[in-house]
Amino acid sequence: MHTIRVLCLHGYHGSADTLHRQMQPLVRDLEVPVEFVYVDAPSLAHGDFGWWHLNFRGWERTRDWAVDLFEREPHFDGVFGFSQGAALAALLVGLRAPDGHVTQERPLSFEFAMMASGFRSDSPAHAGLFAAKDSFSLPSLHMMSRSDPIVAPADSRTLAGQFAAPIVLEHSGGHVVDGTPPVREAVTGFLNEMAARNPLDQTGVVAP
Repeated sequence: MHTIRVLCLHGYHGSADTLHRQMQPLVRDLEVPVEFVYVDAPSLAHGDFGWWHLNFRGWERTRDWAVDLFEREPHFDGVFGFSQGAALAALLVGLRAPDGHVTQERPLSFEFAMMASGFRSDSPAHAGLFAAKDSFSLPSLHMMSRSDPIVAPADSRTLAGQFAAPIVLEHSGGHVVDGTPPVREAVTGFLNEMAARNPLDQTGVVAP
């Protein structure tokens, strides 16, 4: 079983540090060989917040940033997103090369996705990404709250329905990254299953 790397994407008005704190109830002492990599949205360097704004202004900057990040960093096995970060994670899935061979149209490569309080972009500019059904065939896990005051659970279910075989976890904790025992148990099982796989890294060499 190898250590997996998970790219973690914060919510609107959040940051890498914010998401790190929000995720502690879920990931603290998690018995999984996993490295969570927390990153700031590129807008934070300019005193701005969010991966994009109204009408998805700023999406192109975020897309270019993500492509550059995946080129520079060691291979990410999966992505995790909370709230707007979950919406971004879904868009990154649409940019994913399902066979691992990246192209200009499919410049990203990773093997699974996890989302908390996610929603699907309704921008016509993203319709083509969601039409890439083969990209959405990867394992996915979706956490959503029955009492979320910000992202309606119906919106999170709509996003989950985009994926071929989504695992859906519901809780009552509100707009949070839930860390109650049933959710932790399910997430532990999911991540252990992902770690037990033998994926290829970006050079085509089997990871140890």
